[in-house]
Amino acid sequence: MSDVIKIKKGLDLPLTGAAAPTIGDATNIRRYAVKPTDFVGLMPKLLVQEGDLVKTGSPLFCEKKDTRICFTSPVNGKVSAVVRGDKRALLAVVVETSDAESNEEKLSLQLSDAESIKNAMLQTGLWTALRQRPFGTVANPDSQPKAIFVSAFDSAPLAPDTDFVLKGREKEFAKGLELLAMLTKGKLHVSFRPGQALAKAAQGISNVVCHTFSGPHPAGLVGTQIAAIDPINKGEIVWFMNPQDVAVLGNLALTGIYRPERVIAVAGPQVKNPQYYRIIAGASMEEITKATKLDLNTEGNGFRYISGNVLSGTRIAHDGFIGAYDSLLSILAEGDHYDFMGWLAPGFKKFSFSRTFLSGFSARCKCSQKAKQGNGPKFDTNLHGGVRPFIFTGAFEQVFPMDIYPLQLIKACIVGDIELMENLGIYEVEPEDFALCEFVDVSKTEIQSIVRQALEQLRKEAM
Repeated sequence: MSDVIKIKKGLDLPLTGAAAPTIGDATNIRRYAVKPTDFVGLMPKLLVQEGDLVKTGSPLFCEKKDTRICFTSPVNGKVSAVVRGDKRALLAVVVETSDAESNEEKLSLQLSDAESIKNAMLQTGLWTALRQRPFGTVANPDSQPKAIFVSAFDSAPLAPDTDFVLKGREKEFAKGLELLAMLTKGKLHVSFRPGQALAKAAQGISNVVCHTFSGPHPAGLVGTQIAAIDPINKGEIVWFMNPQDVAVLGNLALTGIYRPERVIAVAGPQVKNPQYYRIIAGASMEEITKATKLDLNTEGNGFRYISGNVLSGTRIAHDGFIGAYDSLLSILAEGDHYDFMGWLAPGFKKFSFSRTFLSGFSARCKCSQKAKQGNGPKFDTNLHGGVRPFIFTGAFEQVFPMDIYPLQLIKACIVGDIELMENLGIYEVEPEDFALCEFVDVSKTEIQSIVRQALEQLRKEAM
C-alpha cells in the first residue's frame, strides 16, 4: 500500500438519511430494464421484439458500429415492452420475469488470458460495465489502455459503504481484479480509503497497485484518482470499472454463472428507514418501493427519486428503473415552494457554502456526525432562484481538486473552442467531476450538461 494521497479541495455535504448497515432482499422483483440512455454515445441496434423469451445474458440490443458489444438481459423472462421516444429513439427494453423461472445457467468458460476474458465478458454482456476515458463510453475491445482504475470507495453524499456491500464477496472481488489486470499491459490501480478492510483482498495480486486516498468528496471519484495517479494526456486511454461489477466478473470466473446482482443503498432525508437492498441490475423503481415497503416522510408535496447520488445522479420517475452503473437510490423532497423573504431571511436551516445565510458560519453546515444525525441543514431540490449571468466568485477552485483551471475550461466549453478545451485538460474530465462546481455555483449554471456537450463534440470530431 502506497502513502496516503490527501485530497484537500472538495466538499462533504451534511445530508441526513444514510443507509443503516442492514441488507434486505429485493431480488424477487419481476420487471427489469436495460436503457441505452445509460450508455454514453451508444447507437443501439434492437435484437428482440415484444413477446420474445430471453435468458440471463441474452442480447437485447447491440452497438451498431461494433456488434460484439451486446447489452444483455439481467434475468430469464419475456420482453414485455420496447420503449421508444422521439423519432423512435430506443429508450428501454423491459424484461418481465416470474418466480418460477431460474435465473442461473452455468457457462463453460476458460479464462486463462486477455482474449478469453474479453470473449467471456462480451458473451455475457459484462463488457459494458467496463468504461473508458476520455468520453466515458463503453470500452473499445480493440483498444489498449495505458492503465485500468477501480475506485473501491465512494465519497459522494449518502454513498454506500463498499466494505459492507462486498462483505463476504472478498474472494470474488480479488478474482475480478486478477482478471482485469490481465486486460492491460499497464497497471491496474485500485484506490481505498484509510483503514478500509477490503484493501486486504487486493494485496499480492500481480500487476495490481493499491493506493490510499483521504479527504472530502470528490476523493472517491475515479476521475480525481486518475488525475492524482496517472493523468490522461491527449491520445491516451484508460479503463475503469465499479467494484460491484468487479465482483460480478470474479463470480463469473469462479462459478461460471453470470449473475448481475447488486447491493444498493436506498437513502435520503425523506426515507424513514434507510438501508441496503440486494437487487438484480436494472430493477424497477416502483417494485423496489413495494418490495422494500419503503416508508417516506409525509412532509412536503412530493419526492424526487434519483438513481445515483444527489450531485450527479439521474432523476427517474416513480415507475422508472435503476441506472446501469448506479448503486444508490437517493430520495429528496421536491423543492416546489417559495421561501418567505427569500435570501433576505436569516436561513438558519439552509446550507450555505458562500455564507449568504447565517448558517454558513455555523458548525451545523459542516459534514459532522451531529449534522448527519438530523441536526444539520435541510436539503431539498429547490434552486432558490433562477438562472442568472455567469458570475466569477472563485468558489470552483475551492472544491475542484484537479490540476486544471475549472472556470476557464467551462468557459471554453461554452464557446466550443476545441483547441482551448484540449489545452485546458478536457480529456481528463467527465461531467461528474464538475458536480460540486455546479452545486456551489451562484449562477445556477448547468455545468455538467455543458461539459457533456463539449465532450460529445470532441468525440464526434475524433470519430
